[in-house]
Amino acid sequence: MLSSPIFYPCSQMKDYETFLPLEVVTAKGSMIELKSGAKVIDAISSWWCKSLGHGHPRLQRALVRQMEKFEHVILANTVNPTILALSEKLSQLTSSLSKVFFASEGSSAIEIAMKMSLHARKIQGDNHRHLFVALENGYHGETVGAMSVSDLGLYRDPYSPLLFESRSISSLPYVNHIQDPLWLDCQTHWQMIEKQLTPLRDKITAIIVEPILQGAGGMQIYSQDLLRRLRAWTRKHTIHLIADEIMTGIGRTGKMLACHHADIEPDFLCLAKGLTSGWLPLSAVVLPASIYEIFYDDYSSGKSFLHSHTHSGNALAASVALETLKIMEEENICDQVNETGKVMLRYMQEIANKTQRLTNVRGIGAMVAADLISDDPKRRLGFEVYQKAVELGALLRPLGNTIYWLPPLNIDEVTLMRLKDITERAILLT
Repeated sequence: MLSSPIFYPCSQMKDYETFLPLEVVTAKGSMIELKSGAKVIDAISSWWCKSLGHGHPRLQRALVRQMEKFEHVILANTVNPTILALSEKLSQLTSSLSKVFFASEGSSAIEIAMKMSLHARKIQGDNHRHLFVALENGYHGETVGAMSVSDLGLYRDPYSPLLFESRSISSLPYVNHIQDPLWLDCQTHWQMIEKQLTPLRDKITAIIVEPILQGAGGMQIYSQDLLRRLRAWTRKHTIHLIADEIMTGIGRTGKMLACHHADIEPDFLCLAKGLTSGWLPLSAVVLPASIYEIFYDDYSSGKSFLHSHTHSGNALAASVALETLKIMEEENICDQVNETGKVMLRYMQEIANKTQRLTNVRGIGAMVAADLISDDPKRRLGFEVYQKAVELGALLRPLGNTIYWLPPLNIDEVTLMRLKDITERAILLT
């Protein structure tokens, strides 16, 4: 048993007896340097958040500038130039969402959006709408509400007594790339999905989705046409659409928001992770004035939305988020992502062809994935590849037997070529 006092997240502690924790001393760009002197490629952006890599000088300067003024003041009843500028910037991501509610990590944003949806129904006397619907294979976080609308038993089953009922949509039109015909037209799949939704339409308060790309469910990509049709259906039936863009937002899929692939805007937009490029915890829910106004009244009316977080709108985090958004725009990061993504997809396919041990190669933006072929379903093949890759110089951390790259959006080509070589060798050596 480990002598360390640390209870590591999302891990089996016994694994650390033979696969020791990596001792990090510094990190820069796409690289993490260990105590041993070895440098490891951060192939997963440290849980999908280091969108601009480690130690970005502009983000560091933004943080220091804010530190010299103040680090945190309660956001209730106060305002400051940093949080105001960030709010205005976030409200410009869409044409219809103009109000911003701040919290800490991504799960908090999901909880806020869900609570707002239900609370708005209550205020309007629409109490029969209480059901949440999500997508099969979806994941939205570790808090109770977020977990209740997630579809991954590995994460939710032990806590089922805590969770409330939700429904999942099945028969999703999955694609491997945007050239797939299903990307443009998923009519057949939609007919099956609409049949699932129709009996529930008068009970649903909101449908929650990870737009286009499902993360923890194995980096699965689905048709933008599904998202477009789902948005039209929810509008027709006065149902809220919650877009969980915690991982997909801020450029990951090649657009600032994954929703933009379908040219739609949700009722609630949830952002986190890449919002601060992983420097500090910050999440935000961006919503339309029409929902904001439901809660707007005299205090005595009882319509106030009294959700709160101690560090809501933390000034340090907000300063980094604001600078992140400026960099994304000024350096045309989304254009870089689209070019890098083509290379990443080609590299992963080349690995699949050479090793003959990968299937279902898929990618969108700066994410590519493939599934390891294994004759033994009990074998932790992905974990074996993970260990070998770390030894060779890349932090992969697969999702089960799904190998994926989700590196910083500004990763350079030399590092990407090295990542390809390491991944290929790690697969061949296991």
